[in-house]
Amino acid sequence: MKPSPILSRRSALKPLAGTAAITATAASLHTRLGAEDTAAGGKGNVNHSVCKWCYPDISLDALCTAGKEFGLKSVELLSLDEIPTVQKHGLTCAMVSGIPGGIGRGLNRLENHDTILQWFEQAAPKAADLGTRQIICFSGDRKGLDDQKGIENCAIGIKRLLPIAEKHRITLVMELLNSRVNHPDYQCDRTAWGVEVCKRVASPRVKLLYDIYHMQIMEGDVIRTIRDNYQWIGHFHTAGNPGRNELSVDQEINYKGVAKAIADLGYKGFLCHEYTPKVKPWKEALLEAVEACNV
Repeated sequence: MKPSPILSRRSALKPLAGTAAITATAASLHTRLGAEDTAAGGKGNVNHSVCKWCYPDISLDALCTAGKEFGLKSVELLSLDEIPTVQKHGLTCAMVSGIPGGIGRGLNRLENHDTILQWFEQAAPKAADLGTRQIICFSGDRKGLDDQKGIENCAIGIKRLLPIAEKHRITLVMELLNSRVNHPDYQCDRTAWGVEVCKRVASPRVKLLYDIYHMQIMEGDVIRTIRDNYQWIGHFHTAGNPGRNELSVDQEINYKGVAKAIADLGYKGFLCHEYTPKVKPWKEALLEAVEACNV
């Protein structure tokens, strides 16, 4: 019989408990998680993912091995040539990265559209062949550009990509990022701005990546905002605030409550952990993130 996700996660703590430096912590975590699993009933309503870029010193193979033990189903923000590695481990890539220009030079500038289109023409069919269905995109920085003009330009650019996305059943997902701490001048920095882009395009192949950490900084009122705008959201990211670190008790977001609200909406996509481990060993921090959102 295939072990349940709860048992898999709990048993995955055994290697941690065998490490002298964290024996006490691992034992305590093991006891606490066991009690939480019992109380929660182990519903498993969240499809967990993790971002590889957060672990620059860990090989993709090692991250996949640990992630699968802890109940993850995806490792994301990968290039197309990295996807076969995660598939080898029985995982998927919930979100493909690599769009030209990155965060700062995005769809809000008409002069960027040709380059993005050329890349997307090649990437979309490859992504579809690999079985991954979401590609991340960005608004780009303002650099003095009016917000309404930025929305208009993004809609123009996305509409050029839309026939390719529809043909290959790929969803373009624009990320919401904070412009106060991590990405100064980024234009898609509020939910309402991103929703307006989606409305202008009016296609189910265009969604928002609602990053809970980033929007906690910019707006707060996370659960209400998600509920009010759920139809435009295609993906979620997590991280502890302040600091963008572990999802521990030292940060302010109640991830159990947020994850429950998302699950209650009937969301069947992925919740991706995109934080940088700061205090705890990376495996312990990753397991903690999974359990913080396990509902």
